[in-house]
Amino acid sequence: MNKSTIRILAVDDDPFMLKLLGHMLADLGFTSVTTCDNGAAALTCFSTHVNPPNLILLDLQMPEMDGIEFVRKLVEHNYTGNLILVSGEDERVLQMAEKLIQAHRITVLGHLNKPVLLARLTELMEKSVHVHAAPQSTPPAYSADELRTAIHAGELVNHYQPKVAVTTGAIVGVEALVRWRHPVDGMVFPDHFIGIAEDHGLIEDLTRAVLNDAMAQSKAWQQAGLRLRMAVNVSMDNFSSVAFADFVAGAAAAAGMAPQDIVLEVTESRLMLDQRAPLEVLTRLRLKRFRLSIDDFGTGHSSLIQLRDIPFDELKIDQSFVRGAWHDHTARAIYDASLNLGKQLGMTVVAEGVEDREDWDFVRRTQCDMAQGFFIGRPMPAADLPDWIESWNARMQQLQAVLP
Repeated sequence: MNKSTIRILAVDDDPFMLKLLGHMLADLGFTSVTTCDNGAAALTCFSTHVNPPNLILLDLQMPEMDGIEFVRKLVEHNYTGNLILVSGEDERVLQMAEKLIQAHRITVLGHLNKPVLLARLTELMEKSVHVHAAPQSTPPAYSADELRTAIHAGELVNHYQPKVAVTTGAIVGVEALVRWRHPVDGMVFPDHFIGIAEDHGLIEDLTRAVLNDAMAQSKAWQQAGLRLRMAVNVSMDNFSSVAFADFVAGAAAAAGMAPQDIVLEVTESRLMLDQRAPLEVLTRLRLKRFRLSIDDFGTGHSSLIQLRDIPFDELKIDQSFVRGAWHDHTARAIYDASLNLGKQLGMTVVAEGVEDREDWDFVRRTQCDMAQGFFIGRPMPAADLPDWIESWNARMQQLQAVLP
Protein backbone atom coordinates (compact mmCIF):
# COMPACT_ATOMS: atom_id res chain seq x y z
CA MET A 1 0.00 0.00 0.00
CA ASN A 2 1.19 3.51 -0.85
CA LYS A 3 1.95 5.72 2.16
CA SER A 4 -0.40 8.40 0.91
CA THR A 5 -3.36 6.01 1.02
CA ILE A 6 -3.00 5.33 4.76
CA ARG A 7 -5.46 7.66 6.48
CA ILE A 8 -3.97 8.70 9.80
CA LEU A 9 -5.73 10.31 12.77
CA ALA A 10 -3.55 11.75 15.56
CA VAL A 11 -5.36 12.42 18.85
CA ASP A 12 -3.54 14.33 21.60
CA ASP A 13 -4.52 17.19 23.91
CA ASP A 14 -1.10 18.85 23.42
CA PRO A 15 -1.14 21.14 20.32
CA PHE A 16 2.67 21.08 20.13
CA MET A 17 2.69 17.27 20.04
CA LEU A 18 0.07 17.25 17.28
CA LYS A 19 2.10 19.69 15.22
CA LEU A 20 5.29 17.68 15.81
CA LEU A 21 3.63 14.40 14.79
CA GLY A 22 2.19 16.05 11.70
CA HIS A 23 5.62 17.30 10.57
CA MET A 24 7.34 13.99 11.33
CA LEU A 25 4.71 11.99 9.45
CA ALA A 26 4.89 14.34 6.48
CA ASP A 27 8.69 13.97 6.38
CA LEU A 28 8.18 10.18 6.28
CA GLY A 29 5.86 10.51 3.28
CA PHE A 30 2.48 10.16 5.03
CA THR A 31 0.34 12.95 3.67
CA SER A 32 -3.19 11.96 4.74
CA VAL A 33 -3.05 13.10 8.38
CA THR A 34 -5.85 14.55 10.49
CA THR A 35 -5.21 15.91 14.00
CA CYS A 36 -7.65 16.36 16.88
CA ASP A 37 -6.97 17.71 20.36
CA ASN A 38 -9.72 15.72 22.12
CA GLY A 39 -11.56 12.42 21.83
CA ALA A 40 -15.00 13.83 21.12
CA ALA A 41 -13.76 15.81 18.12
CA ALA A 42 -11.85 12.78 16.86
CA LEU A 43 -14.96 10.60 16.92
CA THR A 44 -16.66 12.94 14.47
CA CYS A 45 -14.27 11.59 11.83
CA PHE A 46 -16.29 8.41 11.88
CA SER A 47 -19.61 10.12 11.27
CA THR A 48 -18.63 12.96 8.92
CA HIS A 49 -15.96 11.32 6.75
CA VAL A 50 -16.78 8.91 3.96
CA ASN A 51 -13.43 7.22 4.48
CA PRO A 52 -12.63 7.09 8.22
CA PRO A 53 -9.01 6.70 9.40
CA ASN A 54 -7.37 3.29 9.20
CA LEU A 55 -4.52 4.18 11.58
CA ILE A 56 -4.86 6.15 14.82
CA LEU A 57 -2.02 7.61 16.90
CA LEU A 58 -3.60 7.96 20.32
CA ASP A 59 -2.52 9.70 23.51
CA LEU A 60 -3.64 7.87 26.65
CA GLN A 61 -3.67 10.74 29.12
CA MET A 62 -6.24 13.33 27.97
CA PRO A 63 -8.81 15.38 29.92
CA GLU A 64 -12.56 14.72 29.58
CA MET A 65 -12.11 11.54 27.49
CA ASP A 66 -8.95 9.55 28.13
CA GLY A 67 -7.47 7.16 25.60
CA ILE A 68 -9.02 4.03 27.13
CA GLU A 69 -12.53 5.51 27.00
CA PHE A 70 -11.84 6.64 23.43
CA VAL A 71 -10.99 3.05 22.48
CA ARG A 72 -14.32 1.86 23.89
CA LYS A 73 -16.04 4.44 21.68
CA LEU A 74 -14.02 3.15 18.71
CA VAL A 75 -15.47 -0.31 19.31
CA GLU A 76 -18.99 1.18 19.29
CA HIS A 77 -18.13 2.74 15.90
CA ASN A 78 -16.94 -0.67 14.63
CA TYR A 79 -13.38 0.55 14.05
CA THR A 80 -11.41 -2.02 12.03
CA GLY A 81 -8.11 -0.18 11.59
CA ASN A 82 -4.88 -0.19 13.59
CA LEU A 83 -3.65 1.86 16.51
CA ILE A 84 -0.38 3.22 17.91
CA LEU A 85 -0.27 4.52 21.48
CA VAL A 86 1.59 7.77 22.20
CA SER A 87 2.16 8.35 25.89
CA GLY A 88 4.46 9.36 28.70
CA GLU A 89 3.09 6.65 30.98
CA ASP A 90 5.39 3.94 32.29
CA GLU A 91 5.97 0.69 30.43
CA ARG A 92 3.66 -1.47 32.55
CA VAL A 93 0.71 0.89 32.05
CA LEU A 94 1.36 0.89 28.30
CA GLN A 95 1.55 -2.90 28.19
CA MET A 96 -1.72 -3.19 30.11
CA ALA A 97 -3.38 -0.70 27.76
CA GLU A 98 -2.16 -2.63 24.71
CA LYS A 99 -3.60 -5.88 26.06
CA LEU A 100 -6.95 -4.21 26.77
CA ILE A 101 -7.11 -2.74 23.26
CA GLN A 102 -6.21 -6.09 21.70
CA ALA A 103 -8.98 -7.69 23.77
CA HIS A 104 -11.32 -5.31 21.93
CA ARG A 105 -9.96 -6.90 18.70
CA ILE A 106 -8.19 -3.72 17.61
CA THR A 107 -4.64 -4.30 16.37
CA VAL A 108 -2.00 -2.35 18.32
CA LEU A 109 1.16 -1.88 16.28
CA GLY A 110 3.13 -0.68 19.30
CA HIS A 111 3.67 2.45 21.36
CA LEU A 112 5.65 5.67 21.21
CA ASN A 113 7.12 7.09 24.39
CA LYS A 114 7.10 10.86 24.82
CA PRO A 115 9.18 12.65 23.72
CA VAL A 116 8.65 10.86 20.41
CA LEU A 117 11.82 9.67 18.68
CA LEU A 118 11.89 9.76 14.87
CA ALA A 119 13.60 6.35 14.67
CA ARG A 120 10.84 4.65 16.66
CA LEU A 121 8.09 6.42 14.72
CA THR A 122 9.74 5.37 11.46
CA GLU A 123 9.85 1.73 12.67
CA LEU A 124 6.16 1.67 13.59
CA MET A 125 5.04 3.46 10.43
CA GLU A 126 6.96 0.98 8.28
CA LYS A 127 5.15 -1.75 10.19
CA SER A 128 1.83 -0.07 9.40
CA VAL A 129 2.65 -0.04 5.69
CA HIS A 130 3.32 -3.79 5.74
CA VAL A 131 0.15 -4.48 7.74
CA HIS A 132 -2.02 -2.50 5.35
CA ALA A 133 -0.37 -4.11 2.33
CA ALA A 134 -1.04 -7.63 3.60
CA PRO A 135 -4.31 -9.15 2.37
CA GLN A 136 -6.90 -9.32 5.13
CA SER A 137 -8.89 -12.51 5.30
CA THR A 138 -11.40 -13.90 7.77
CA PRO A 139 -10.69 -17.50 8.71
CA PRO A 140 -13.59 -19.82 7.92
CA ALA A 141 -15.79 -21.06 10.75
CA TYR A 142 -16.21 -24.81 11.04
CA SER A 143 -19.07 -26.81 12.49
CA ALA A 144 -18.81 -29.67 14.96
CA ASP A 145 -20.08 -32.06 12.29
CA GLU A 146 -17.28 -31.01 9.90
CA LEU A 147 -14.68 -31.57 12.61
CA ARG A 148 -16.18 -34.92 13.61
CA THR A 149 -16.00 -36.07 9.99
CA ALA A 150 -12.41 -34.84 9.72
CA ILE A 151 -11.33 -36.80 12.80
CA HIS A 152 -12.90 -40.03 11.57
CA ALA A 153 -11.61 -39.51 8.01
CA GLY A 154 -8.02 -39.17 9.22
CA GLU A 155 -7.65 -35.53 8.11
CA LEU A 156 -5.81 -34.55 11.30
CA VAL A 157 -2.03 -34.64 11.00
CA ASN A 158 0.75 -33.88 13.46
CA HIS A 159 3.61 -31.48 12.95
CA TYR A 160 6.53 -31.60 15.36
CA GLN A 161 8.40 -28.74 17.02
CA PRO A 162 11.86 -29.53 18.43
CA LYS A 163 12.74 -29.09 22.11
CA VAL A 164 16.47 -28.73 22.76
CA ALA A 165 18.76 -28.78 25.77
CA VAL A 166 19.92 -25.21 26.37
CA THR A 167 23.45 -26.04 27.55
CA THR A 168 24.37 -28.26 24.58
CA GLY A 169 21.74 -27.47 21.95
CA ALA A 170 21.09 -31.19 21.51
CA ILE A 171 17.56 -32.14 20.49
CA VAL A 172 15.93 -34.05 23.34
CA GLY A 173 12.31 -34.14 22.28
CA VAL A 174 9.53 -32.82 20.12
CA GLU A 175 6.05 -31.45 20.75
CA ALA A 176 3.29 -32.84 18.55
CA LEU A 177 1.07 -30.02 17.27
CA VAL A 178 -2.05 -31.06 15.44
CA ARG A 179 -3.14 -29.61 12.10
CA TRP A 180 -6.28 -30.19 10.07
CA ARG A 181 -5.49 -31.00 6.46
CA HIS A 182 -8.75 -29.61 5.11
CA PRO A 183 -9.70 -30.79 1.61
CA VAL A 184 -10.70 -27.25 0.56
CA ASP A 185 -8.99 -24.76 2.91
CA GLY A 186 -5.62 -26.49 3.14
CA MET A 187 -3.73 -26.63 6.44
CA VAL A 188 -5.90 -25.34 9.30
CA PHE A 189 -4.22 -24.44 12.60
CA PRO A 190 -5.54 -25.72 15.95
CA ASP A 191 -6.80 -22.38 17.24
CA HIS A 192 -9.55 -22.70 14.63
CA PHE A 193 -10.86 -26.05 15.83
CA ILE A 194 -9.66 -27.03 19.33
CA GLY A 195 -12.32 -24.81 20.92
CA ILE A 196 -14.97 -26.48 18.76
CA ALA A 197 -13.76 -29.88 19.94
CA GLU A 198 -13.92 -28.84 23.61
CA ASP A 199 -17.35 -27.23 23.25
CA HIS A 200 -18.98 -30.17 21.42
CA GLY A 201 -17.57 -33.21 23.19
CA LEU A 202 -15.03 -34.08 20.47
CA ILE A 203 -11.84 -33.42 22.40
CA GLU A 204 -11.46 -37.05 23.51
CA ASP A 205 -11.65 -38.37 19.94
CA LEU A 206 -9.27 -35.65 18.75
CA THR A 207 -6.74 -36.31 21.52
CA ARG A 208 -6.82 -40.05 20.91
CA ALA A 209 -6.09 -39.51 17.21
CA VAL A 210 -3.18 -37.17 18.00
CA LEU A 211 -1.74 -39.50 20.64
CA ASN A 212 -1.92 -42.59 18.45
CA ASP A 213 -0.21 -40.87 15.53
CA ALA A 214 2.44 -39.28 17.78
CA MET A 215 3.31 -42.58 19.44
CA ALA A 216 3.53 -44.38 16.11
CA GLN A 217 5.84 -41.67 14.78
CA SER A 218 7.99 -41.76 17.92
CA LYS A 219 8.41 -45.52 17.56
CA ALA A 220 9.38 -45.11 13.90
CA TRP A 221 12.07 -42.59 14.90
CA GLN A 222 13.36 -44.95 17.57
CA GLN A 223 13.66 -47.77 15.06
CA ALA A 224 15.69 -45.38 12.89
CA GLY A 225 18.05 -44.72 15.80
CA LEU A 226 16.51 -41.42 16.99
CA ARG A 227 15.10 -41.58 20.52
CA LEU A 228 13.16 -38.46 21.46
CA ARG A 229 10.66 -37.66 24.16
CA MET A 230 7.28 -37.14 22.53
CA ALA A 231 5.15 -34.38 24.06
CA VAL A 232 1.42 -34.22 23.32
CA ASN A 233 -0.99 -31.49 24.40
CA VAL A 234 -3.85 -32.76 26.51
CA SER A 235 -6.88 -30.74 27.58
CA MET A 236 -8.13 -31.01 31.15
CA ASP A 237 -11.41 -32.07 29.55
CA ASN A 238 -9.70 -35.35 28.66
CA PHE A 239 -9.32 -36.11 32.35
CA SER A 240 -13.04 -36.00 33.06
CA SER A 241 -13.10 -39.73 32.26
CA VAL A 242 -11.18 -42.02 34.61
CA ALA A 243 -10.66 -44.41 31.67
CA PHE A 244 -8.25 -41.96 30.01
CA ALA A 245 -5.22 -43.22 31.95
CA ASP A 246 -5.88 -46.77 30.74
CA PHE A 247 -6.24 -45.56 27.15
CA VAL A 248 -2.89 -43.76 27.25
CA ALA A 249 -1.16 -46.78 28.80
CA GLY A 250 -2.76 -49.10 26.24
CA ALA A 251 -1.80 -46.86 23.31
CA ALA A 252 1.82 -46.68 24.50
CA ALA A 253 2.00 -50.45 24.93
CA ALA A 254 0.49 -51.04 21.48
CA ALA A 255 3.09 -48.70 19.93
CA GLY A 256 5.93 -50.27 21.88
CA MET A 257 6.71 -46.99 23.65
CA ALA A 258 8.13 -46.64 27.16
CA PRO A 259 5.95 -44.38 29.33
CA GLN A 260 9.05 -42.35 30.27
CA ASP A 261 9.33 -41.25 26.64
CA ILE A 262 5.81 -39.75 26.60
CA VAL A 263 5.18 -36.25 27.98
CA LEU A 264 1.59 -35.12 28.44
CA GLU A 265 1.46 -31.32 28.35
CA VAL A 266 -1.57 -30.27 30.37
CA THR A 267 -3.30 -27.07 29.34
CA GLU A 268 -6.27 -26.01 31.42
CA SER A 269 -8.30 -23.76 29.14
CA ARG A 270 -11.27 -23.79 31.46
CA LEU A 271 -11.73 -24.24 35.19
CA MET A 272 -12.66 -27.79 36.25
CA LEU A 273 -15.36 -27.60 38.90
CA ASP A 274 -14.93 -31.23 39.98
CA GLN A 275 -11.26 -32.08 40.44
CA ARG A 276 -11.71 -35.70 41.57
CA ALA A 277 -11.55 -37.41 38.17
CA PRO A 278 -8.67 -35.26 36.81
CA LEU A 279 -6.60 -35.79 39.95
CA GLU A 280 -7.20 -39.53 39.80
CA VAL A 281 -6.22 -39.77 36.12
CA LEU A 282 -3.13 -37.59 36.49
CA THR A 283 -1.93 -39.45 39.57
CA ARG A 284 -2.42 -42.83 37.87
CA LEU A 285 -0.50 -41.62 34.82
CA ARG A 286 2.43 -40.63 37.02
CA LEU A 287 2.28 -44.00 38.77
CA LYS A 288 2.52 -45.59 35.32
CA ARG A 289 5.68 -43.44 34.76
CA PHE A 290 4.28 -41.11 32.11
CA ARG A 291 5.73 -37.62 32.36
CA LEU A 292 3.44 -34.67 33.07
CA SER A 293 4.14 -31.09 32.01
CA ILE A 294 2.28 -27.96 33.10
CA ASP A 295 1.94 -25.95 29.89
CA ASP A 296 1.69 -22.16 29.50
CA PHE A 297 2.61 -21.67 33.16
CA GLY A 298 1.47 -18.35 34.55
CA THR A 299 -1.54 -17.96 32.24
CA GLY A 300 -5.17 -19.03 32.43
CA HIS A 301 -5.72 -21.57 35.19
CA SER A 302 -2.12 -22.87 35.10
CA SER A 303 -1.24 -21.84 38.62
CA LEU A 304 0.55 -22.52 41.88
CA ILE A 305 -2.45 -24.54 43.05
CA GLN A 306 -1.88 -26.99 40.20
CA LEU A 307 1.82 -27.27 41.07
CA ARG A 308 0.86 -28.09 44.64
CA ASP A 309 -1.83 -30.65 43.81
CA ILE A 310 -0.55 -32.40 40.66
CA PRO A 311 2.78 -34.30 40.42
CA PHE A 312 4.21 -32.52 37.37
CA ASP A 313 7.72 -33.37 36.11
CA GLU A 314 8.07 -30.38 33.80
CA LEU A 315 7.17 -26.70 33.84
CA LYS A 316 6.85 -24.76 30.59
CA ILE A 317 7.24 -21.00 31.02
CA ASP A 318 4.71 -19.34 28.74
CA GLN A 319 6.15 -17.54 25.72
CA SER A 320 4.72 -14.21 26.86
CA PHE A 321 7.26 -14.26 29.72
CA VAL A 322 10.17 -15.52 27.58
CA ARG A 323 10.00 -13.58 24.32
CA GLY A 324 11.88 -10.31 24.82
CA ALA A 325 12.39 -10.92 28.56
CA TRP A 326 16.02 -9.89 28.14
CA HIS A 327 14.84 -6.25 27.87
CA ASP A 328 11.35 -6.39 29.46
CA HIS A 329 11.75 -6.00 33.23
CA THR A 330 8.24 -7.23 34.07
CA ALA A 331 8.49 -10.33 31.90
CA ARG A 332 12.00 -10.98 33.26
CA ALA A 333 10.77 -10.91 36.86
CA ILE A 334 8.00 -13.43 36.11
CA TYR A 335 10.40 -15.59 34.07
CA ASP A 336 12.96 -15.64 36.90
CA ALA A 337 10.32 -16.51 39.49
CA SER A 338 8.95 -19.35 37.33
CA LEU A 339 12.41 -20.71 36.57
CA ASN A 340 13.47 -20.67 40.22
CA LEU A 341 10.17 -22.23 41.33
CA GLY A 342 10.50 -25.08 38.85
CA LYS A 343 14.09 -25.79 39.86
CA GLN A 344 13.26 -25.70 43.57
CA LEU A 345 10.53 -28.28 42.94
CA GLY A 346 12.98 -30.49 41.05
CA MET A 347 11.22 -30.03 37.72
CA THR A 348 12.62 -29.73 34.21
CA VAL A 349 11.97 -26.15 33.05
CA VAL A 350 11.24 -25.37 29.40
CA ALA A 351 11.29 -21.85 27.93
CA GLU A 352 8.66 -21.46 25.21
CA GLY A 353 8.70 -18.78 22.52
CA VAL A 354 12.45 -18.46 21.91
CA GLU A 355 12.07 -16.33 18.79
CA ASP A 356 15.49 -14.85 18.08
CA ARG A 357 19.16 -14.89 18.99
CA GLU A 358 18.63 -12.51 21.92
CA ASP A 359 16.00 -14.85 23.43
CA TRP A 360 18.31 -17.85 22.94
CA ASP A 361 21.26 -16.11 24.61
CA PHE A 362 18.95 -15.06 27.46
CA VAL A 363 17.66 -18.56 28.29
CA ARG A 364 21.24 -19.85 28.05
CA ARG A 365 22.54 -17.20 30.48
CA THR A 366 19.74 -17.95 32.94
CA GLN A 367 20.47 -21.70 32.75
CA CYS A 368 17.02 -22.83 31.77
CA ASP A 369 16.94 -26.57 31.06
CA MET A 370 15.22 -26.72 27.67
CA ALA A 371 13.91 -24.36 25.03
CA GLN A 372 11.67 -24.32 21.99
CA GLY A 373 10.57 -21.62 19.56
CA PHE A 374 10.94 -20.36 16.02
CA PHE A 375 14.64 -19.49 16.51
CA ILE A 376 15.26 -23.19 17.10
CA GLY A 377 12.73 -24.67 14.72
CA ARG A 378 9.14 -24.24 13.57
CA PRO A 379 6.63 -27.09 13.75
CA MET A 380 7.36 -29.37 10.79
CA PRO A 381 6.20 -32.61 9.19
CA ALA A 382 7.90 -35.68 10.60
CA ALA A 383 9.77 -36.28 7.34
CA ASP A 384 11.54 -32.90 7.68
CA LEU A 385 13.05 -33.56 11.11
CA PRO A 386 16.27 -35.37 10.02
CA ASP A 387 17.28 -32.49 7.73
CA TRP A 388 16.42 -29.98 10.45
CA ILE A 389 18.65 -31.83 12.94
CA GLU A 390 21.55 -31.65 10.51
CA SER A 391 21.11 -27.92 9.90
CA TRP A 392 20.53 -27.17 13.60
CA ASN A 393 23.72 -29.00 14.59
CA ALA A 394 25.64 -26.89 12.07
CA ARG A 395 24.08 -23.71 13.50
CA MET A 396 24.93 -24.80 17.04
CA GLN A 397 28.59 -25.22 16.12
CA GLN A 398 28.60 -21.63 14.88
CA LEU A 399 26.75 -20.39 17.98
CA GLN A 400 29.01 -22.24 20.40
CA ALA A 401 32.06 -20.80 18.62
CA VAL A 402 31.05 -17.23 19.47
CA LEU A 403 29.33 -17.73 22.83
CA PRO A 404 31.24 -16.71 25.95
